[in-house]
Amino acid sequence: MSRYVSEDCIPGKGAYVGLAPPGDAGSFQRDCKGYQFWTRADEHGYYSIKNIREGQYNLYAWVPGFIGDYRYDAAINITAGCDSDVGELVYEPPRDGPTLWEIGIPDRSAAEFYVPDPNPNYINKLYVNHPDRFRQYGLWERYAELYPDQDLIYTIGTSDYAKDWFFAQVTRKKDDDTYEGTTWQIKFQLDNVNKSGTFKLRISLATANIAELQIRINDPKADPPLFTTGVIGKDNTILRHGIHGLYWLYSIGIPATLLVQGNNTLFLTQPISNSPLAAFHGLMYDYIRLEGPPSSTSTRGVKPATIAPNTSLD
Repeated sequence: MSRYVSEDCIPGKGAYVGLAPPGDAGSFQRDCKGYQFWTRADEHGYYSIKNIREGQYNLYAWVPGFIGDYRYDAAINITAGCDSDVGELVYEPPRDGPTLWEIGIPDRSAAEFYVPDPNPNYINKLYVNHPDRFRQYGLWERYAELYPDQDLIYTIGTSDYAKDWFFAQVTRKKDDDTYEGTTWQIKFQLDNVNKSGTFKLRISLATANIAELQIRINDPKADPPLFTTGVIGKDNTILRHGIHGLYWLYSIGIPATLLVQGNNTLFLTQPISNSPLAAFHGLMYDYIRLEGPPSSTSTRGVKPATIAPNTSLD
């Protein structure tokens, strides 16, 4: 982890660690033909994986509370009766500068955000006063009821993401039963803006379904936008009453020339709304962070797991 959080390495408490077919960091999410073997690290970052099928794997990990994916560079060959120790591993999550503000918890889920009460006609009593309240039917339609004319506006320092950040950025249903895309705003203040610097916006998504995320700064009509994901996702999480699907992470450089001292606005637009399943075009955010320009001081890494894994096949 960077020095902006801690000068020392931090044990990867609760890290998810697994062996999956070789690929890039995070590729285990899309693998559907190979075998995978996963466990969680203890409070000190130690773990072991046992009873693994013979074959060649990469070791992958991610740590709740930190963005990004880890992959051990060397392939791991598992043979009958083997006992492998990969030693101590260090993960350095993406970080350029100090946190100016953040929204959410980097845990690959949108569960911490505001989940509305269901339509009384569709209440599932199993999920009344239940932690998984997002499993109620039709919650996506509550967005248009809460925001009939104007989209969500979130103000840093005043708003509370547990109350003011709708759990999914969905389309808005109009009176004629058609749908329109939505643009959310994040309002924030900057005390100082060094015009020669670059700020960094980190956005991780918990899921996306035939959606596009466009980013603009201080001009909602800027064409082209500062950044766009293009059309992403086929998770269908919204329709299936889930709270996460595939994980997406984007790091967007913001030239300081686009920002001003004082009040600024970040515009998040999801424009796709013109298909028979327009109600389910949308995305769920996992975590958003704005970092200031980096300083010249070096950074250090996070220790997600100190490993004595005993990756054996019994």
